[in-house]
Amino acid sequence: MPEYEFLDVYVPRGVPRKEATRLLTDHAEYGNWELDRMSLHRDGSRRVRLRRRIIRQVRATW
Repeated sequence: MPEYEFLDVYVPRGVPRKEATRLLTDHAEYGNWELDRMSLHRDGSRRVRLRRRIIRQVRATW
């Protein structure tokens, strides 16, 4: 079963949707993050949880 690490991002209510999209796109493109979940609050702020897979290397034995 794959293991993931998580990053929580808070986007305040004054940030336009286009800017929030650009922020998350940058995380995805340069940090290899993917969207796990997003919640939109009543005041307009967003909480986003990003995840990326942890790849563990197994030491080779000879």
